[in-house]
Amino acid sequence: MSILRIRTIGDPVLRTPAQEVTQFDDALAALVRDMLETMYAVGGVGLAAPQVGVGLRVFTWGIDGDEGHVINPQLSTGEEPQEGGEGCLSVPGLSYETPRADHAVLTGVDCHGEPVHREATGLLARCFQHENDHLGGMLYVDRLVGDERKDAMRQLRAQSFTDTTARVTREREAQRAGHAAPDAHDAAGSAFGAARTSGTAAGKAGSAFGAAHTAGSVFGAAGDAR
Repeated sequence: MSILRIRTIGDPVLRTPAQEVTQFDDALAALVRDMLETMYAVGGVGLAAPQVGVGLRVFTWGIDGDEGHVINPQLSTGEEPQEGGEGCLSVPGLSYETPRADHAVLTGVDCHGEPVHREATGLLARCFQHENDHLGGMLYVDRLVGDERKDAMRQLRAQSFTDTTARVTREREAQRAGHAAPDAHDAAGSAFGAARTSGTAAGKAGSAFGAAHTAGSVFGAAGDAR
């Protein structure tokens, strides 16, 4: 298995809708294994194929011992909203309160073509929605509203974000080269993101897709701006 390179915002693959998987073979199974290894290596709880440069409708998850993957997913959501912050491995160092539904139904198949059907609420439902968005070329920042969106757009244009992205990329490349555990900066982050030290209160509180998620953080652990 291999730790794969994670693409960051600005890479066209993250804005390109992924294609349906039509070939179920050893290469697909290897992709799923590598995505799971990569997800855990960076302390994440979910990962979509476009985030590792593969334009296929595949994503993985692993939350509190609930591990899985889905190929060619279809997702339906309920009307009841949930509160929580999100970040993203592909948008390092930022996290924001992100609107999501509290209930989701995921269907698809696994890498062997066997049916997948999951109903989820809370954190897992948020994870499914976040990763499914990636398959349509959408990032969580696209779902932000109001002051959260304004702050995110400002942060993304800042030199500090460029510097953070460059640093995190160097750290991840070093990790890939040595298959070492992520350092304190990246461990504080996640497949969905880390809490940043500046910005909105919701962002500080946690992130929807962080590493060591806590009761106060839907997907994140408190950490510094990666």
